[in-house]
Amino acid sequence: MNFKGINHLALVTGDMEATIRFWRDLLGMRLISGFGEAGFRHYSFEIDAKTSLSFFEWDGAQPVERKLHGRPVSGPIIFDHLAFTLDSADAVWMLKDQLEAAGFPCSDLIDHGSFHAIYSFDPNGIPLEFCCATEGQDIHHEPALHDTNPLPAALEGAEPQPGKWPEVTKPTPATERHVRAGDSSGFFQKWAEQ
Repeated sequence: MNFKGINHLALVTGDMEATIRFWRDLLGMRLISGFGEAGFRHYSFEIDAKTSLSFFEWDGAQPVERKLHGRPVSGPIIFDHLAFTLDSADAVWMLKDQLEAAGFPCSDLIDHGSFHAIYSFDPNGIPLEFCCATEGQDIHHEPALHDTNPLPAALEGAEPQPGKWPEVTKPTPATERHVRAGDSSGFFQKWAEQ
């Protein structure tokens, strides 16, 4: 399988106006699509030429309680933070200055070895990280595992390991590959009822 990157990340806001002001006007991400109806909106911002960040707005949605980036938690959780790559350390410093001027506190620049980063939050309480690569370090070309107690699966290396999952024995025939119009809510409703 050959992935081409992330198409979009989908998050939630209770205040689309503040979300547009932050992501488009402060961070400079173009507002590239939007649709909505009573009690519902879905707007998308361009991260790069092929990747976007989308927000659902529903009546009654509230900002999350702030969780510090990477801090351990207990109980159900599926998300920690969003991290964005910028092209240089100067760009990270400039963004830090912009965020702080707009009233969004930022961390110091942190050295993570293969990259440097600052941390902040958007108006919805979503934890954000803004990174730039460290010169001479590229984990995409030279993966690095610095775990004092690595899991057996991690010790198998960076590349996908064949034979770990069942092979497809019943591929969908071309005659049954139907594309349905809609916003996918019908699918999820049926799926939730199963």
